[in-house]
Amino acid sequence: MSSQAWALTGMVLSAVPVGEYDKLVVLLTKERGKIRAFAKGARRPNNPLMAAANVFAFGEFQIYEGRTSYSIMQAAICNYFEELMQDFEGACYGQYFLEIADYYARENADCKDLLKLAYQSLRALCAPALPKELIKGIYELKAMVFSGECPQSFEQFAGWELHESTLYALQYVVASPVEKLYTFTLAPEVLGEFQKVVTWMRRRYIEHQFKSLEILEIMCGRQEPN
Repeated sequence: MSSQAWALTGMVLSAVPVGEYDKLVVLLTKERGKIRAFAKGARRPNNPLMAAANVFAFGEFQIYEGRTSYSIMQAAICNYFEELMQDFEGACYGQYFLEIADYYARENADCKDLLKLAYQSLRALCAPALPKELIKGIYELKAMVFSGECPQSFEQFAGWELHESTLYALQYVVASPVEKLYTFTLAPEVLGEFQKVVTWMRRRYIEHQFKSLEILEIMCGRQEPN
């Protein structure tokens, strides 16, 4: 790996302590997919990277590519999502969204749509008018669409006797750009059906147990529909 500097737009998916003062950060970036980079000194008080090396931080990261690893040299953060840090339930949902993004993202892959989805979904969590269960279902479904795992039609659910509004909502999420996803709400009965379909699809198409989802269910009392 040759030495080179990069300016990358991205979001911190996770950050863990390394040594006495450093952190190892996982970034989802628009230009280079998922990368792991060291934030040296990020745990020292008043270090310039102290706030930037935390989950949810979104902005531009100056990355140095060394022979064996990446390092964050500096960062210009435009959104820390402080609202989520002050909302325990919202933070639990946000952590789950980031874990899904981490699961799907790959190094040197085109992740700009996934990054945009994660960013807009965290913003939606900060909007009190939108039910978090709806945001979760939309995020899960659209993430599966971007991964290529989600079918483009819902004919397989014909025997479920779903409400017409449920089918419309499912098709809308599949077909709409990220910017238009969080522009609607659903009646409780329709939302329940929407969640049931998306949960069934996630359990079928994603062979992974998300730890943050287990924590979300326990800590926030959100049990998924069977």
